[in-house]
Amino acid sequence: MKEKRMNCETARELCIISALASMGHFPTRESKKEAWFLSPFRKETQASFKVSKDLNRWYDHGEGIGGNLIDLMMKITDSSVSEVLEILDGNTYSITQTAAPAKVPAKTKRGIIVGEVMDISHPALEQYLEERCIPMTIARSHTKEVHFEMGNRDYFAIGLKNTKGGWELRNGFQKLCSSPKAITHIRNGKENLAIVEGMFDFLSLMVMGPTWLKDSDILVLNSLAFANQLGKTIGGYGKGRLLLDNDCAGDRMTNTLLEEHGNLEDGRELFRGFKDLNEKLQDGN
Repeated sequence: MKEKRMNCETARELCIISALASMGHFPTRESKKEAWFLSPFRKETQASFKVSKDLNRWYDHGEGIGGNLIDLMMKITDSSVSEVLEILDGNTYSITQTAAPAKVPAKTKRGIIVGEVMDISHPALEQYLEERCIPMTIARSHTKEVHFEMGNRDYFAIGLKNTKGGWELRNGFQKLCSSPKAITHIRNGKENLAIVEGMFDFLSLMVMGPTWLKDSDILVLNSLAFANQLGKTIGGYGKGRLLLDNDCAGDRMTNTLLEEHGNLEDGRELFRGFKDLNEKLQDGN
């Protein structure tokens, strides 16, 4: 039994290559000093993601960013530092920087193993949805109750499936995702598009139901990292409304997308004065 919970100092020492392997990402080539991966942040055919074995640091040449394991997990899972530490605390990664094999057996265990998927029925999840002011009729129409294994422990959460078959997972204690991580695109054959950041933004938008929503498909980013990869998707719609969070990151991405796409507009007047759609919904005004 562990006597101490994971802290930042310990987490930074954990092997990045081992952590990537647990999520299903393996090197395409490697040497004694470095390993190259297809980027875990986007689809690509040429490896642009490098891990230095000596420094135990990663660098993504496609985006020009890098860092330690905490930085990597925050970006992949779209989680806070405390949430990442909780994820890492439930897994066993090596601390010594041993070279990973060039070919990893297919039976290697993934970080999150999805099991049974069903209609939402667990009282804890029903209570969590009630706290977030999401009616069960809407939750059951768009999400599932997902049971999964992580770090040899069993968990369950509300799950929103993405376009690549992975799941965004939320419960009262965890904010996780199963691999592969991707956007969720709700296609209803509409001419316009609404773009939100996460699962509860999407569910909250469905509850609030502004009049223009009936003419819109919905795109859930699941991570702001995907926002710059949507040029063709956004261009296929007549009009798009951006409903990203009212924070620094949301402001920056909203401004960037407005500059790049003439058919987009900032739709955050819908929750002016609040951080996001769910905070507005919970306020009840």
